Amino acid sequence: MTTIDPSRLARNVKRIGHIGIPGGGQVVVDGNYAYVGHMKPPHGTTILDVSDPKAPRIVSRIMLPDGYSHTHKVRVVGDLMFTNYEQYDRHFLRKGDTLPDIRAALRAKLGRAPTDGETAAGAKVKIEDIATLDAARERGYHDGGFCIYDIRDRANPKRLCHVRTHGFGVHRFDVDGKYAYMSTEMEGYIGNILVIYDLGDPANPKEVSRWWMPGQHLAGGETPGWRGYRNRLHHAMRAGNELWASCWHAGFRVIDVSDIRKPTTIASHDYHPPIPEPTHTVMPLENRIDGRRIAVVVDEEHDHVPGRLHAFMWVFDVTDLKDIKALSIYDVSEMDSPWSRAPGRFGAHQYREKLDSTLVYVTWFSGGLRIVDVANPSQPREAGFFIPEPIDGHPSPQSNDVDVDARGLIYLLDRNAGLDILEFTP
Repeated sequence: MTTIDPSRLARNVKRIGHIGIPGGGQVVVDGNYAYVGHMKPPHGTTILDVSDPKAPRIVSRIMLPDGYSHTHKVRVVGDLMFTNYEQYDRHFLRKGDTLPDIRAALRAKLGRAPTDGETAAGAKVKIEDIATLDAARERGYHDGGFCIYDIRDRANPKRLCHVRTHGFGVHRFDVDGKYAYMSTEMEGYIGNILVIYDLGDPANPKEVSRWWMPGQHLAGGETPGWRGYRNRLHHAMRAGNELWASCWHAGFRVIDVSDIRKPTTIASHDYHPPIPEPTHTVMPLENRIDGRRIAVVVDEEHDHVPGRLHAFMWVFDVTDLKDIKALSIYDVSEMDSPWSRAPGRFGAHQYREKLDSTLVYVTWFSGGLRIVDVANPSQPREAGFFIPEPIDGHPSPQSNDVDVDARGLIYLLDRNAGLDILEFTP
């Protein structure tokens, strides 16, 4: 076994606690509790007592009734917990929708019914996938949406509602005390759009308004200028009377919601192409720097093609929304992680979605956690990092999400397995 120099795995950050739970998509900390949305069914959402960060303790678990959905995102406002409900393995399973057309084209060409092997080749899947894809198409998917729970008793969460939307369901989202901002598929649209819900009655949320990019509303006669689901809302985060919306391969938008019933686009910035990776998250810092309004953007790493750029973090000057300017980029070299070329993703994914200082806490998949100081927006500086070693037989760490509690402790969630509690010691 090769011994890795500890200095390659951490600087100015130390682990003070760990718990071996199934991998997750999002971690949120509120008071003495951490909430984890898990990637894979049947694991839904776990609530942890983290009052003693050296010994985090599971308080309750919400398990899913089947393997068709996952609830990998979670938000908490007071005594309400929100989770998404999304088709598990959705991008793969939707390939099943193409099989009837592929079979029809092959039948016309061959003059006979195609074999499963011929169909699989046409769909670019394995022959053993055909039965799975056919079954998923025939079964359909009807549970996509979101759930709201009463968590006054953290040991016994009570579901108040399951709002069903459409298609895949809800991906990432934001909530506040009055509204929920859901990124979801909806009937008549292509790709995820924004749907805003009034939370006045948490047991019965009411749709308030929708926002989408021109071209998404097929039922309204619009025609997209792109192929498939390439351009869609990833999620929108509220800042004052604005929503900052990451739009995948269409860059980002700023939406005015001073009239919540009429969301209006007030700014747009797209750097695709030539940037190959999709826009995952965009938010402005809460405080200006030298009079300038600064926003941070992170792209998400997907299947990497050698020679192509990895996903990284951007810093923008957004003082004038009509003249958005890129100021700098922060990147992590493949040399900076022992697992950068192991199976699994390497580049950037997500940051803590509360930019209340100049420190940005960014997850970098097999590059771990990077703490980046943007006090000088033109020259981001790495203030510390932590790379967990892979566990449970996984070939690389896959740091997926991060949050920071009121004590300044950092919660680093792995996509495959495990939650680390860390302390920043600059």
